[in-house]
Amino acid sequence: MRTRSLLLFAILAVLLAAPAAAQASAKPAPQYYVSLGDSYAAGYQPTHGNDGHGFAYQVGGFARARGYRLKLVNYGCGGATTTSLLRQVGCAKFRRGPGGPAYPRSTQIAAAERFIRANRRNVRLITVSISGNDVTKCADVPLAQVGACVTDALTGIKSNLSQTLKRLRRAAGNTTRIVGITYPDVILGGWVRPGGRALAAPSVTVFKSLINPALKKQYEAVGGRFVDVTAATGAYIPLERMTTLAPYGSIPVAVARVCTLTWYCSRGDIHAKTPGYRLIARLVAAELPKRR
Repeated sequence: MRTRSLLLFAILAVLLAAPAAAQASAKPAPQYYVSLGDSYAAGYQPTHGNDGHGFAYQVGGFARARGYRLKLVNYGCGGATTTSLLRQVGCAKFRRGPGGPAYPRSTQIAAAERFIRANRRNVRLITVSISGNDVTKCADVPLAQVGACVTDALTGIKSNLSQTLKRLRRAAGNTTRIVGITYPDVILGGWVRPGGRALAAPSVTVFKSLINPALKKQYEAVGGRFVDVTAATGAYIPLERMTTLAPYGSIPVAVARVCTLTWYCSRGDIHAKTPGYRLIARLVAAELPKRR
């Protein structure tokens, strides 16, 4: 009897432990982060190309402190505009970020929509970096025409971005966090480049009064968040506040911040350096609700 009792006890213990063991061995559900947009989304730098130091690739590190284990799915495509995101089919490999999925028969928005719908329960974050290439042409027009040029570009941006964000919200549902970003005001870096100083102050006004309010309104219209990268990178610091930065000497603090965080001062390139992308990543991650 004693032997039978021990055997029965052993069998019962195994049966009770089996569900717990199965639960322990089950893989946790993935937590996806979907990135859309332009070369900022792809993480381009003139000295590195798209090598994985962009903000989308750094968000995961900051998100871990908020309780997330994000897996990036990056549809960003260098050169994208608010129009091409909706209409252009495919993205060349060299324009995509590292590990970014190919979509040779699809537009960027449609490819992202398919993934989001298929993984709706597990998508935790969507970021959109778009509109910069829509307005870059305005840096080449006469100073007196800059405001009108940007205002005209914003008409298309608002219409296209509205369509994009509504499609993303429908695909993702009401609870997924959508975060849009703007850009550093790299035109401030013209302060240290030949002929560029005249546009420095007007560029701040364009971002602060035209571009960023228009973008913010579109993201908030779908329950999304907007990260003012222009402000975070120091563009709104009054130009009267000066500092010293080699090799430029005495320059405004706002200009020094742009020189430090982007490639514009040294190379005339609009993209962020790795620390600049890190700043954007930290701002994006801060928009995620904390998980227990």
